[in-house]
Amino acid sequence: MTYDYTGRVALITGGGSGLGRAIAYAYAACGAAVAVSDINQEGAAETAQTIIDKGGQASAAQVDVVDRAAVAAWVNDVHQTFGRIDFAINNAGIEGDMMSHRLADASYDMYRRVMDINVNGVWHSLEAELPIMEAQGEGVIINVASIAGLVAVPRNAAYAASKHAVIGITKTVALEYVRKGIRINAICPGFTDTPMVRRGIDHDEVFAKRLLAGIPARRLGRPEDVAETVMYMSSKGASFMVGECLVLDGGIHAA
Repeated sequence: MTYDYTGRVALITGGGSGLGRAIAYAYAACGAAVAVSDINQEGAAETAQTIIDKGGQASAAQVDVVDRAAVAAWVNDVHQTFGRIDFAINNAGIEGDMMSHRLADASYDMYRRVMDINVNGVWHSLEAELPIMEAQGEGVIINVASIAGLVAVPRNAAYAASKHAVIGITKTVALEYVRKGIRINAICPGFTDTPMVRRGIDHDEVFAKRLLAGIPARRLGRPEDVAETVMYMSSKGASFMVGECLVLDGGIHAA
């Protein structure tokens, strides 16, 4: 399906690669102006430039979502530049030590870093986005969680904790703002072919084989799978979807 988001503005954190980049491209293909941020300035700039080269409208900024003031400044700058924010995709995140350590052996510094980015980063983004959308009387926010927010993830408790928290925040804030015209949901991808997952696969051949064997669809998800679903979740066709955590995992959660 195709959607017409001409005249709309989409804001995406973690837009310098992986899911964020695919989502940015999808919005641009639907006619939206796109603002991306990433801690990786080159990645964000490449995403925006690709959209511009194809005739779209885009901007890029280097933002660390851990920095509350920086997030607020960027979101407000996007609002001032484009005049509105219709869609906000809070996607920035890290995996921590993927499948590496039991809790007592894990790095506490890594745990704090995962929580800072994956949870506080979403919080900071919502803080800045919600007043703008409330003033508009409408908006769509999608937080990128994970199936790790719905099931256990042995040897990566930090990541599981962070994504469970994102789902809890999503459900709660969705109910707080639904009567303000703002729809808030989460998407829960499974193992998707992104740089994050590739780091684990390329590091451990045994892990890679077990991973694929555990996916009923017998393949990794594509970033485009997630992006296309986000386009639907952003549309009027999903207008009754509120506080939902949409799973996209090739059958893992159903098994």
